[in-house]
Amino acid sequence: MRIFLTIVIVLVNFILQTTLLPYIAIGGVMPHTGLIIVVSLALLRGSTEGAWTGFVTGVLMDVFFGTSYGYYALIFLLLGFLSGRSQKNFYRENYLLPIIFCSLAVVVYETVIFITGLLSQGDIHVLYFLVRIMVPETVYTAIITIPIYRLLFGINEWLELKEKYKYRLF
Repeated sequence: MRIFLTIVIVLVNFILQTTLLPYIAIGGVMPHTGLIIVVSLALLRGSTEGAWTGFVTGVLMDVFFGTSYGYYALIFLLLGFLSGRSQKNFYRENYLLPIIFCSLAVVVYETVIFITGLLSQGDIHVLYFLVRIMVPETVYTAIITIPIYRLLFGINEWLELKEKYKYRLF
């Protein structure tokens, strides 16, 4: 049930991210809901499930938007794994840590994209990258993290209760 629900969440997010979110873009910047879901599930469930969720999300991005297969899958897998490493060290009800982790994930993701683009194209516009892409996307993603994390937190609580009482007779 947990795997099925995670796949449904990732697919619904992918569909919404590619169809609906461009209409709520501010200044051409959209929140990166795929990273929010990967980091949030990694914080809620641990590094293994965060890595698998990141891998599935990355494969979807590779298939539909990537020029080489495995690029986004590797980035998302590593972000999910590293975010999930601190899963046992915080209270799930705390909203500040998911906001910080999602913001850091966006910074790492955009930096990796920038560096690989720099290596392949040779364009160096660091100030433009920081002012027009990284900072607005980080802020926008941090704001959108709160409702998405709350939704995923509720779904995770429901799943844990369901798994806890699965084998109870009465």
